[in-house]
Amino acid sequence: MSDSDLQIRPLAGALGAEILGVDLTKSLGASDFQSIRRAFLEHGAVFFRGQDLNPETQMAFGRRFGELDVHPIAIGLEDTPEVIRVFKPAGESAFFGTGWHTDNSFFEEPSAATMLHGVVIPPHGGDTLFASMERAYEALSATMKQMLDGLSAVHCASPAYSPSVTGDSKYSGDAPMSYRETDILDREVEHPVVRTHPETGRRSLYVNQMFTRRIAGLSKGESEALLSFLFDHCATPDFTARFRWDRGSVALWDNRCLQHYALDDYQQFERLMMRVTICGDRPR
Repeated sequence: MSDSDLQIRPLAGALGAEILGVDLTKSLGASDFQSIRRAFLEHGAVFFRGQDLNPETQMAFGRRFGELDVHPIAIGLEDTPEVIRVFKPAGESAFFGTGWHTDNSFFEEPSAATMLHGVVIPPHGGDTLFASMERAYEALSATMKQMLDGLSAVHCASPAYSPSVTGDSKYSGDAPMSYRETDILDREVEHPVVRTHPETGRRSLYVNQMFTRRIAGLSKGESEALLSFLFDHCATPDFTARFRWDRGSVALWDNRCLQHYALDDYQQFERLMMRVTICGDRPR
């Protein structure tokens, strides 16, 4: 495959690009892979269509970007624990990722990127929204930027994964996805409210509604007011892009500078996705 086969088409003004002319089941040459990597860093998320991946080929492509995580709570496939089977049966509401968040921000070293492959896709609904946290940071006033610099936020898994929130069935093996109980559920970690991307050097907001509990060093009222403003600001439509899934679609996004939201508007249909996440480093 030559470079001339690869095409990059921006998805929206804020972020994202579709990449055409590549087959992710095959080993990409160095030049094509570097083109994809540059597009990933420039646009924050890249999308592919018509990819017939299995867990091994999905992991192989993911590993081109770094070591893969094994999630401490959501249980992966038996033979390939790095791959999480994200399944929603027909007639049920979606429950995984349905809210603005950054994947695994409750890790001490949060996942750098996420790769999601569409296997069974509803005929309509189930789109994923993405929001650029670089755009969100850039749009703040100089005074607000100065105030946020140096602040840290506390992140925790429990608001999304605690049995009291998500239900006991996932922990007993009686649900479409299975979770394991671990002390990470209630563990709190601090990350900067504004982080610097380790590869691009660009700055972005790093708080999210799903996992961020409070701003360290502020009173409860101060923290709630500031986070409420930031959560609303981060979801500003001008900072977003929307991706519509097809069978075989692949999305690869950068958790270091994006948030995303899985829409729950396809209750009557089933959906099956396969997810891997790529290890990151501690935000700075």
